[in-house]
Amino acid sequence: MHLKGALHTHTTCSDGDLSIDEVVRIYSGLGFDFIALTDHDYLLRPDAYKAVNNLKTDLIVFTGVELTVFEKGYVHVNRIDGNNDVLHIFNHPSELDLPMHKAIDRIMTVSQKLPIDAVEVTSKGFRAPEFEIPEIPFPKVATDDSHTRIGCGRAWVEMDCMRDKDKIIAAIRNNDFWNCYTETNHFS
Repeated sequence: MHLKGALHTHTTCSDGDLSIDEVVRIYSGLGFDFIALTDHDYLLRPDAYKAVNNLKTDLIVFTGVELTVFEKGYVHVNRIDGNNDVLHIFNHPSELDLPMHKAIDRIMTVSQKLPIDAVEVTSKGFRAPEFEIPEIPFPKVATDDSHTRIGCGRAWVEMDCMRDKDKIIAAIRNNDFWNCYTETNHFS
């Protein structure tokens, strides 16, 4: 089965402008099959994603958290929870504003603390091709990091996979997906 998914979205549960319902509605309307809610750890209430249990949608909704990891400053790592598995994605290294060798060092050092499964090659949904290099030995994923309506649907992953959270995580970990981007704004 062909699936389209967003691995980095924010809601009003942290610093996003859209409620969980609005995020689900927008991504469903854009033809997505799955999304990951990844609000910031320092703003996320323990029961913030309780509403996910009551959603009326065909969309697969992962819950997760954007972790703040302190390593020579701070970086962000998404932890996305499947049914039995967990995916960790090093977020937006292009926003570190570091020379490439230092950005790679930061990714590798963090991977010794957390099991990094993939690295984002986007910044707010825009492609950062300089990070699509073999020196970064992880699958590279395209994500929106959406905080607003205008940020939804800029970048995503697609795969041929069963509609199962753990199978989706395995496909990403095994680099069995492809990245997609749009240059247009769906809501302007």
